[in-house]
Amino acid sequence: MSILKISKKIINTRRGKILMEIQTSDKVFVNTLSKKLKVSPLTIRRDLQVLEDNGFIERFYGGAKFKNKNLYIKERKDYIDSIAKIASNYVEDNDIIFVNTSKITLKMLEYIHNKNVNVITNNANAILINNPNISVILTGGDLNTNKKSLTGELAVRTLNNIIATKCFLGCSGITTNGFTSIIPQEACVNECMIKRCIGNVFILAETSKIGRECNFLSGTINMINTLITDSSPSDELINIQKKGIKIIYSH
Repeated sequence: MSILKISKKIINTRRGKILMEIQTSDKVFVNTLSKKLKVSPLTIRRDLQVLEDNGFIERFYGGAKFKNKNLYIKERKDYIDSIAKIASNYVEDNDIIFVNTSKITLKMLEYIHNKNVNVITNNANAILINNPNISVILTGGDLNTNKKSLTGELAVRTLNNIIATKCFLGCSGITTNGFTSIIPQEACVNECMIKRCIGNVFILAETSKIGRECNFLSGTINMINTLITDSSPSDELINIQKKGIKIIYSH
């Protein structure tokens, strides 16, 4: 691997960590991130500028936050709920399903009723779902304490010993090229889930994810069967549909 590719991977990984910090906190501060990620404050400022330019965050003196966070949280909750309800209808009795760390796929588990389902997931929060219809098997792996996601060699090894009948994945972005993640370790797990699924692969994505391409590819567009979204029809969705992907609208 070239020095340029290694450098780009390090930068993308660091920016993914910064986004995760912002997702789990009200605000982040340059000096705190600098110490935590062991880079200079100038490097953090450059990272925040790129994230702001891409529409993820809003900078303020000394730090950054989500744009319109309260509105963002409310709207995203509504979108997640509507997509999750639709997705749950495609889970059948006695299915063995893969579910990743997305909030949408986790919410979907709450809507599975009157069906006995085995859920294999790298989302440690899944054990908190109070639904007697589902049995949860965690992949194991390296735990991200903020997001409660499990990744790494152990997670992949577990998945390689399981075959699922369906796969339900959230994403950071989806385009005609495929669906992507901001976290490289999670992209690897997503890809493994797809490869070990013998049935339909469903991508669950809110409007904000449509047409967005993030740093780490989880799967190419031809690895997907169905996209469930709250978005209205758009040029991007039409182009995705032309690739042979079935699109289901939740509204």
